[in-house]
This record gives sequence, C-alpha cells and structure tokens, in this order.
Amino acid sequence: MTDETNSKIIAFFQEIDKYYGSKTEITEGLYSRTEDFDATMTTWNLSEFTLIRSAYRKKGDRFMIEGEKMYYEISAKIIIDFKQPGRNTYEFVEQYGFNVFRITKIKFHYKY
Repeated sequence: MTDETNSKIIAFFQEIDKYYGSKTEITEGLYSRTEDFDATMTTWNLSEFTLIRSAYRKKGDRFMIEGEKMYYEISAKIIIDFKQPGRNTYEFVEQYGFNVFRITKIKFHYKY
C-alpha cells in the first residue's frame, strides 16, 4: 500500500465523526482470485445501522465502527486497497490469505 493510500485511510477515520448519527450501510464480500474479480462469485453480506461511534484498537491494529447492536472491524495491517468511488461511499480491500480477500463497501446516508 502506498503512503498516499495510507494518508487517505487515516483522513477517512479522522473525519468519520461527521457521519455519527447517519444511516450506514456496510456491504461485505468474501472472494478469491483478485486477478479476475467477479461479483457473482463473491459471498455478500449487507448490514444497516446508525453509526454511533468509531475507534482504532491498537492491540490487533483494527479500525472499528459501531451502531446499536452492530459492530464491525477492518484490519489495518492487511488493507491492500482503499478508494472513494462516490460521495460518502468508501471501499476497503483486505487480504486475509494468499488468495482470500474481503471487500468492505461503506455508504453513509449523510444529510450534508
């Protein structure tokens, strides 16, 4: 991961508090073989909640976001890609094994 990508991830989490109180959608996909990523060959999960808090857990290097009865973590050490494909929409890709990946798409329904 580049220093520029690292800076963008840090900026995202430093500014995430502006989304507190916003409806938040997390779409999570598990897949293998990045060279031919195909959404139809991915296992998907969708969660919706109101974002109430976020933090960084040093032990384990995890970014955390939380809503009522909802808790989600992203492993900082294994992020291989981060982008903002749209307004208030972000994507993280983590590599958990040689060919095992998790894509996390976060969309905030932000009023501003």
